[in-house]
Amino acid sequence: MISTKNTTRIRALALAWYRKSGRDFPWRAANASVYTVFVSEFMLQQTQATRVASLLPIFLRRFPGIRELAGATNAKVIRAWQGLGYNGRALRLRDAAAIIARDYRSEIPDDAGVLRTLPGIGDYTSNAIACFGYGKRTVVIDVNIRRVYSRLLQPMPHCGVLATNSQVSKFAESIIPRQNPEEWHQAVMDLGATVCMAKKTLCSLCPLSSVCPSYGLPKAPAPIRKSAEPEIQGVPRRIWRGRIVQLLRESPDRGLSLTALLPKGALDSDDREVWLNLLYRMQADGLIRIGKMIELQS
Repeated sequence: MISTKNTTRIRALALAWYRKSGRDFPWRAANASVYTVFVSEFMLQQTQATRVASLLPIFLRRFPGIRELAGATNAKVIRAWQGLGYNGRALRLRDAAAIIARDYRSEIPDDAGVLRTLPGIGDYTSNAIACFGYGKRTVVIDVNIRRVYSRLLQPMPHCGVLATNSQVSKFAESIIPRQNPEEWHQAVMDLGATVCMAKKTLCSLCPLSSVCPSYGLPKAPAPIRKSAEPEIQGVPRRIWRGRIVQLLRESPDRGLSLTALLPKGALDSDDREVWLNLLYRMQADGLIRIGKMIELQS
């Protein structure tokens, strides 16, 4: 484990770098509300931060607070989620807001354990909301933070190797400062996103180069290709999900026919089965309703 002296030095170097070179996002603004942090953390689960930064203000204008979001229909929330992808998150966000409005007088809980009981919120998101929204000293570990902590812990053989979850968690507990833990986590996130990256490291630009045991880390070997996800006409199923939702966003309130939603060109029997299963799955996920017409769920 890193010594207390080095821990203090790491904190000082990382925070000094962040105050000069950190990224600027609306949920990091000094006057950002807890609600802004709450919504942004749902958006950031599977969407790049730069895209969230551009679309978050639009969503907040549509739903400026917990009460407005809690009362929104599926269709309204999905339409407002346009451009963010993985539309099921929008419904879970609305469901979480509804519980907060009903059970917590529209006040977002500050306890990570309570937050974890809400729809769409796991360990990371609960700790992030408590930390960034309320300044709580929680352990926030995303992919960028895990990478930086792993490389600080011990010399890594190449960029593709990370420390175990237990090692990273133990290290996090020792290095997160008591004061301003939110700023610390933002600093480490930005280091991982812009300097200590997954496929390559910019060690010569890193403020921690003098104390990092993994300085000069080589690139990882080429990864083994994963098996492809189901496709329809050569296009991954998840892409079709997004296209269907987008078509329905742009359609009249009465929805579209199955024929209008079908991909252009004839479908073979395998593609047709995948297509129908996709529609039924989207209905089960609360995204669409299948009747005489197909429409966004209300």
